[in-house]
Amino acid sequence: MTFLIIGAGIGGLSLAALLAKEGKKVKVIEKNTQPGGRARVYRKDGFVFDMGPSWYIMPDVFDKYFNDLGIKRKDLYELVRLNPSYRIFFKESDPILVSADLEKNMDLFDSFEPDGGKKLGEYLGRAARDYRIAVDELLMRDYDKLRNIIDGRLIKEGLKLPLFGNIDDYISRIFKSEEARRVLEYSIGFVGGSPMNTPSIYYIMNHVDLNMGVWYPMGGIGVVIEKLYEYCIEHGVEFCFEEEVTKILTEKNKAIGVKTTKGSHEAESIIVTADYPHSELELVEEKDRSYNEKYWENRLFAPSALVIYVGLDRKLEGLEHHNLYLAGDWGMSFDTLYDVNDPEWPANISYYVNLTSKTDPSVAPENGETVFILVPVPDDFEDTPDTREKLYHQIMTHIENVSGEKLLGYEKVKRIFGPEDFIQDYNAYKGTSLGLVHTLNQSAIFRPSHRSKKLKNLYYNGHYTHPGIGLPLVLISSQILAKNLLEK
Repeated sequence: MTFLIIGAGIGGLSLAALLAKEGKKVKVIEKNTQPGGRARVYRKDGFVFDMGPSWYIMPDVFDKYFNDLGIKRKDLYELVRLNPSYRIFFKESDPILVSADLEKNMDLFDSFEPDGGKKLGEYLGRAARDYRIAVDELLMRDYDKLRNIIDGRLIKEGLKLPLFGNIDDYISRIFKSEEARRVLEYSIGFVGGSPMNTPSIYYIMNHVDLNMGVWYPMGGIGVVIEKLYEYCIEHGVEFCFEEEVTKILTEKNKAIGVKTTKGSHEAESIIVTADYPHSELELVEEKDRSYNEKYWENRLFAPSALVIYVGLDRKLEGLEHHNLYLAGDWGMSFDTLYDVNDPEWPANISYYVNLTSKTDPSVAPENGETVFILVPVPDDFEDTPDTREKLYHQIMTHIENVSGEKLLGYEKVKRIFGPEDFIQDYNAYKGTSLGLVHTLNQSAIFRPSHRSKKLKNLYYNGHYTHPGIGLPLVLISSQILAKNLLEK
């Protein structure tokens, strides 16, 4: 049997590796020039940029995935824990450091509010317990199968979790200070949501962050892609790059192959890891769609983003490996579209700055700094060269003001990636940077299915399917689907 996978991102590579391990014949078709998808690598003049994901969290999930391949993660790449984990800049106060040391973080929370440290310790204890339940009983489960949904253990263990209400309400019942809330809620932005519409169960991300820690694979996130690609090649996976799938070919309610910009390919099973709505609306006939256009129009998507890659010929002492600017009006920064014509922009939004060169000298020339900046923008953002340059100058100036470091004038490499690039490179629906956000009615059983509802041997994998957005969650998605495909 031949498995044909559309897309060589983390979802395509991780699934291909699992299938190839079992001796299956696998072919991967990719429209871009290299593997990785959103986790591609950009190299220029000695600077190395991870183009998308930049946080390595949930190391237990990565280790389990590689164990399933029969290899040890430690034999593939070196993993180091960051300390401090990150720096946070608040509009109205001095920056703070979140440590890898829990005791220091408890002291930090004591500075936020009375008994803040004690409350943090108890809160993280509950989060550690609930994380284990969530991973074992909720995340590693296929919701395409009815018996898995009505499973008694799932119901028993699930009732122990805070499944209803939003995370902002949940955290606000425990912590009263604005600073504590921001530290505990910022991670929701990384799955494209707002603390006001994200289910309270996602508070377990604080265990991931503050207990398990923030890590970095030496060489960058791209090293994970590199090792997966190498594994696939060694196990006989065939790759076709610079070849875009334009149609999924069908016959009698069955997918039989694909048409591409270079020809066609036959297959017994087809797995789409490319953008789900694009694939449904553009690659299959209307009668064969699991979800119609109205379905996608009514979903809540993460905003798009302006991603800036800058190589500097100077070091930046006022910034850490990970840096967050959390806007003064916390609620407003999530609830409103970002008015880039506002003279105070970007002071009224939250954004992220990453410097892998603070930890890894291999990603920048000597005395240089590799800078990655992510700024959320609405999906109707006017993405023109003039607008990009205007925003670039505004955001760089703002970083200079909050960090006390000079950036403008020291650029050796500069690249701006915006909504139009998300559409061009990834066929991203409406230019979304992440896909479907994790609201209650877009989580678990309510996420788009791994299986086509119309075509017997067409499947989907990646950040649109359960369990959702982020490298570790996509690895879990691949494990769930691989198990189903191999059993079938």
